[in-house]
Amino acid sequence: MAAAPPHVRAAPLARALRARASAAAAAAAAPPKPQSQENSRRALLGLSEPDLRQLALDLGQQSYRGKQLHDLLYKSRAKQIQEFNHGQALSFLHATCLLFCFPQTTQGPCAVPKAFREALLGAGWTVGRSPVHHAVTASDGTTKILLKLEDNRLIETVGIPVDDDNKGSSRLTACVSSQVGCPLRCSFCATGKGGFARNLQPHEIVEQVLAIEEMFKHRVTNVVFMGMGEPMLNLKSVLEAHRCFNKELKIGQRMMTISTVGVPNTIKMLASHKLQSTLAVSLHAPNQKLRETIVPSAKSYPLGALMDDCKSYFLETGRRVSFEYTLLAGINDEKEHAEELADLLRTCGGGYHVNLIPYNPIEGSEFKRPYRKVVQAFVDALEARKITVSVRQTRGLDANAACGQLRNEFQKNPLLESSTSEPNLVPV
Repeated sequence: MAAAPPHVRAAPLARALRARASAAAAAAAAPPKPQSQENSRRALLGLSEPDLRQLALDLGQQSYRGKQLHDLLYKSRAKQIQEFNHGQALSFLHATCLLFCFPQTTQGPCAVPKAFREALLGAGWTVGRSPVHHAVTASDGTTKILLKLEDNRLIETVGIPVDDDNKGSSRLTACVSSQVGCPLRCSFCATGKGGFARNLQPHEIVEQVLAIEEMFKHRVTNVVFMGMGEPMLNLKSVLEAHRCFNKELKIGQRMMTISTVGVPNTIKMLASHKLQSTLAVSLHAPNQKLRETIVPSAKSYPLGALMDDCKSYFLETGRRVSFEYTLLAGINDEKEHAEELADLLRTCGGGYHVNLIPYNPIEGSEFKRPYRKVVQAFVDALEARKITVSVRQTRGLDANAACGQLRNEFQKNPLLESSTSEPNLVPV
């Protein structure tokens, strides 16, 4: 077996991670509340219909005006308050899939009075939509989108279409980011190499799904919080976005997955909300020593404690935990690693599933993708020990679809100037 990469000195990172984890746990201690004017930066997107009705009342309008705002945001997909000035023709969704999403919809929402529009603008409200800065589409249809945020930072979101020939149906999965960059710096991940800037606000997570729907002219059926960032370090915004996806965009909770590499105390906090969504835990190694070389933050969260929290999560929610395991050639892909992983999972009792991910190569990385026969041998070793396992189909290899790759081509710092040009769509 090849030697593991040099040990990463993680003591300062571990201390910082423990402090950040304590703050994240405190923020997540209470059930998620609807966005307020303070924590949403006055973005309308992400607010519920009751929130919007109350906003209308606060600005001297009748309650039903809030319902109009709700329709404009989630059905017409208006991007600016200035677009509220007429019975706006419904967007792409009307022509292609709106009747499927909202069967009761027969016409666009009515105009919002000028006085209400001016009051919204005067109070500093915006819709909360960002322009597409760049997009690439791979030969398999996977499309990665860069959104340019208000502070000129770029975030990635990925649309993954899947046709189910047996059922005659199609799915569209949105892989959404929760942070601008990531502070955890997993050794194989392009996002960590691009640095960390800040957490995303709830509306900045929600708008990623809307951007994908517009790009594909198809409703998103599944959401995975597996893009840039560590969702558990921004749990409050993630939970608010989750609520919006479920309640406003009508995406079932069981169609959503929240991923984490492991942040102390947060899995317990997530379990307390008793969501019907899947928790995906990124292991990437079957023992603590090897895991620390791959995931530096693992030093602050011993593997035994992580597995205990996963066991408690299953017992409290009844939801099976999915363990993500990226296979790195010569590092963690030997048969012995599979056997050790099986022993580790048995400590969780039941309710586990392993999702193997053959490494998606990134430029400048020392890691390599394992051969197919090595992947199959790993699968066979797990199945021989009665471990449920699947191999994730690699998508978008020719579109730099691994987290952070496309963003790193464009920026590690905010863009210096804004652009009003059309998004750069590059088929490859």
